[in-house]
Amino acid sequence: MSGPVGQAAERLTVIVGESDRYHQKALHSEILHRAHAAGLAGASVWRGFEGYGARNHIHTTRILSLSEDLPVKIEIVDAPERIDELVASLADLEINGLVVREPVTVVHFDGSGTGR
Repeated sequence: MSGPVGQAAERLTVIVGESDRYHQKALHSEILHRAHAAGLAGASVWRGFEGYGARNHIHTTRILSLSEDLPVKIEIVDAPERIDELVASLADLEINGLVVREPVTVVHFDGSGTGR
C-alpha cells in the first residue's frame, strides 16, 4: 500500500503582536491580504493565548493579567520562489517580530481519504 505523494514547498511563519499596525490596519491582516493578493496557495492566522518575545514581557489571556497584545502567527505555504516574492513585498511593513522560513512537504487530500 502506498501513501499520498508529497510536494516540496516552504512555510513562512510570521509572529507579531496583536496590536501591531500598518496604516491603522492590523499588521497580521495586512500580511494575510498581501499573500492572498499575490495568489499564494494558502495562509492562516492563529491567535495565541500566551507568549513572550523580544521585550521578554509575557502576554496572556489569563483573567488576572489579561493582555491586549497577544501573539499572532501567520502561516503561509507555497513554492519557495513564491515565498521569495512575498517576503520582498513585505519589506515596507518594518515587521518587529519573528519571521521563519522552513521547507515542508505538502500532501493534498481530496476529501475521499486519498491524497494526491
